[in-house]
Amino acid sequence: MSRNDFEISSVTGASSTAHLVSTPAVNWVILQDDSGLTLIDGGYPGQAGAVVESIWRIGGSPSDIRGALLTHAHVDHLGGLAKLAEQHGFPVYADPDEVGHARRDYLQQATPAGIAAIAYRPRVLRWLAMVTPLGVLSHAGIDATQPFPDPFDLPGAPKPVAAHGHTDGHSAYLVADGQVLVSGDALVSDHPISAVSGCQCLPDVFQHDVPTARRTIEEFTRLDASVLFPGHGPRVDGSVAEMARTALNR
Repeated sequence: MSRNDFEISSVTGASSTAHLVSTPAVNWVILQDDSGLTLIDGGYPGQAGAVVESIWRIGGSPSDIRGALLTHAHVDHLGGLAKLAEQHGFPVYADPDEVGHARRDYLQQATPAGIAAIAYRPRVLRWLAMVTPLGVLSHAGIDATQPFPDPFDLPGAPKPVAAHGHTDGHSAYLVADGQVLVSGDALVSDHPISAVSGCQCLPDVFQHDVPTARRTIEEFTRLDASVLFPGHGPRVDGSVAEMARTALNR
């Protein structure tokens, strides 16, 4: 696939469907039920058009979006969402501890120095060549980001799961009646710079708080979900608890 091509994988629950949209650079998720759509993350700034195309492909429209959720406010998850929220006027929500990050009151992502320290690796250079045209250097935020709504009543009935560490307010979500964990970057199944495949934690250079990120994965070993929709890499079917144990043992 080219950087803007995507594949869609779906899981249907009792009253809603969760769609994982996978690209070589990053993933996003669309929740769909009779009341409309919830978008979880939105790719890089340069992928906003691909997000819209993925919505059309599942039979929806951007006008159906009732709200969007962030797993976290890194540019590869927030960038496309910022453009779409401005164009279509839907609210954007995040864990209360992530709201300031999304508004760019501060920034918690890999520093140029941190990337430079690993830039000698061929996989890192290929990754940078892929994501630079997508807007990896953008520091734009979403000023209107709000804490999770109360009541938490969005299409697809997502349930937040605190998953701090990758950023201070990173959140995962249980969807499709708890069958699916949308894990963001807390637990991934691949990454362009990774030399291994399968469930894993991101390299430390991408983690804001490594010990807390590891405790999050330990908490995932207590979940009953049977499908992983990661922020990077393909969908994985099976025990999410076992996937978390695999990541901890790498």
